[in-house]
Amino acid sequence: MFQPLHPGNANHMVQFGYTMMTEQAGPRALVDDVVAAERAGFDFSVTSDHYFPWLDSQGHAPYAWSVLGAAAQATSTIPLMTYVTCPTVRYHPAVVAQKAATLQLLSEGRFRLGLGSGENLNEHVVGAGWPAAHVRLEMLEEAVEIIGALFDGGYVSRSGTHFDVDNAKLWDLPDTRVPVGIAVSGNRSCEIAGRLADLVIATEPKKELLTAFDRHGGSGKPRVGQLPVCYDEDRSAAVERAHDQFRWSMGGWKVNSELPGPSAFDQATTYVRPEDVEQSVPCGDDVGAFVDAVRPYVDAGFTEIALVQIGGEHQQSFIRWAEQKLLPALREL
Repeated sequence: MFQPLHPGNANHMVQFGYTMMTEQAGPRALVDDVVAAERAGFDFSVTSDHYFPWLDSQGHAPYAWSVLGAAAQATSTIPLMTYVTCPTVRYHPAVVAQKAATLQLLSEGRFRLGLGSGENLNEHVVGAGWPAAHVRLEMLEEAVEIIGALFDGGYVSRSGTHFDVDNAKLWDLPDTRVPVGIAVSGNRSCEIAGRLADLVIATEPKKELLTAFDRHGGSGKPRVGQLPVCYDEDRSAAVERAHDQFRWSMGGWKVNSELPGPSAFDQATTYVRPEDVEQSVPCGDDVGAFVDAVRPYVDAGFTEIALVQIGGEHQQSFIRWAEQKLLPALREL
C-alpha cells in the first residue's frame, strides 16, 4: 500500500494531497505551486491531464506530462500522479505506458498512473469521434491490460477489439513498477478497477463505489478522492470565483463526460447560481467549513484526499494557509 513520505504525518491513516490543476494555470506556475505544496507538507500531489479547460474563465491547458517531468526534477519527496489520464483516444496505451515508465524514473519511484475513461472535452481533438459509455469502458479495460503487459517487460504484440500493438517494448523500465489507479463512477468501472488496478480513484464521497471496488478485488488497496475548495479571506470573492470557474462541476459525470467544449459547459451551467456552487464547495477561510467538507470522504473510507484550490493565481496564499491552519486541522480527523 502507498505509504506517506512526510514523517510528521507518518502515523495518520488519511493522507491529504495538493492538485496541480492544469486548466487554471500555466506550466511554470504549476511547477512552482507543487514545489510550495511539498514544502508546506502536503502528503502527495495529483495532476489533471486535459487538452481544454472546462470553462474559458479557467484559461489554461498545458501538456500535463511535460509539467510532471519538470515537477519530478523540481521536487524531491512529494508523490506525483495523473488524475486522470485517458489512455484510449487522444493517447494510445502503448505511449501512455512509455510516458509513465519515464516519469517513474525521473521521479525516482514517486509516480502513480491514474487512468479513466475520459471526457469528450479532451479526446475529440484527434477527430476519432466519441464512443458510447460502455464502449469507453471496454477500451479502458483493454488499454490497462496493454499498459500492464508493457510494464511486465519484453515485447508486446496484440490485435485487440479496440487497439493493435505491434512489437512494442519499454526500453527504460523503472525498478519500482508504476502503480495504476482507475477512476470509477459505477459498478462496471469498479469491476475493472478491482481486478486490474492498484488503487481506486473517485471524485465523490460515495461509499458504495468503494464497496463495489472491494467486492471485485480491491480490498486493502488505496482509495483516492478529490475535493474542490476555494480559499480566500474575502468569502464573497471566493464564492464568486468558485462560481466563475467551477460551476461546470455541478453537471455530474454522465453529463460532463459528453460535452464537447468550454462553450457547451458554459451553456449547460447557465442557470447554476453562486449559492448552488457554494453548497458543494467550501469557500472563504473558515477552517471548520473545509474540514466538514472533507469529512464525508474520510467517513466513506478514502485513504487519500486531494484538495483543488480554485483560481490559478490563488495557489500560494492557499498553500500558506493550508500549512498553518488547514492541514493541522485535517490531521485531527
